[in-house]
Amino acid sequence: MAIDSASGMHARRRVLGILAAAFVPMLSGQVRAQSQQPIRLNVPFSPGTGPDLLARLLSEELRQRWNHPVIVENKPGASGNIGTQAAARAAPDGQNLLVTVNTFVMNASLYATVPYDPEKDFVPIAEIATGALALVVHPSLGVSTLAELLALARSKPGEINYASPGRGTPQHLAMELFKLTARINLTHIPYSGSAGAVKDLAGGHVSAMFLPVHTALPLVEAGQIRILAVGSQQRAPQAPDVLTLAELGVTDFDVDLWYGVLAPANTPKEIVDRYNTTFNEILAEPNVRALLGKQGLIAQGGPPQRLADLIAKDRPRWAKVVKDAQIRAE
Repeated sequence: MAIDSASGMHARRRVLGILAAAFVPMLSGQVRAQSQQPIRLNVPFSPGTGPDLLARLLSEELRQRWNHPVIVENKPGASGNIGTQAAARAAPDGQNLLVTVNTFVMNASLYATVPYDPEKDFVPIAEIATGALALVVHPSLGVSTLAELLALARSKPGEINYASPGRGTPQHLAMELFKLTARINLTHIPYSGSAGAVKDLAGGHVSAMFLPVHTALPLVEAGQIRILAVGSQQRAPQAPDVLTLAELGVTDFDVDLWYGVLAPANTPKEIVDRYNTTFNEILAEPNVRALLGKQGLIAQGGPPQRLADLIAKDRPRWAKVVKDAQIRAE
């Protein structure tokens, strides 16, 4: 009986060994299939926007460096809220990231309800780039300096109008912060996008606007607008001779656009760190920095905490502007 029991046990072991040998290739195939699922860079804005351009640059660089498929997925709507909510609900496995701009933080104050929390629902990976905004006017306004604009605005409160791509956009909030800081009153003319606003500014139908520097410079060269100052803390590399608002006496003023990459909350630290390291390597490449420069952007980078600090600082700052200016998104 002992011999029969032993032989039966050996037989069972052989069967289990055969099954295990058959299962291992199946399992490894499943793992390989899962590992080749594309990384998705979720952009909550339309193609051609700043976040979209950055996402497409990062996707190509990631694909080459990691030999892994990467796709950009645009989910525009509600000033970025729709796509951002979708990104927040994605699995925290490193397969879905959010590439966004600082409306990500502004929306939390603009809307009565927002379907995500900028700090609780995401973990920062890296600040990717910044873009300077310029304060510009149409020549028909008859001012060539910031001092002249302030004097005219104070003599005609509410009579000078300004354009923006829409209520709650960074350009809108930048001008509202400027109004509060400089203590002047300008009338807001919101548009449904940048194209119409810029066209009417160049045509003299509106008098002033905050524009990305690289958008403003060709219009300046054509004599269609004038740049009075830039709203960043340092002068814009594309226009080094243009003074900052701070240099002209409007202190504590910084309205740079910033762009960042984030992952859903609870994404493991090792995944965040791997992305951060790779993004910093990408942003250090001279050709990448030159390409961003042509788009009016300055490559940034740094540790995840840098973006976390930026979000934590900007959230109350823009909340105060929204409250003081009594702005509500429509």
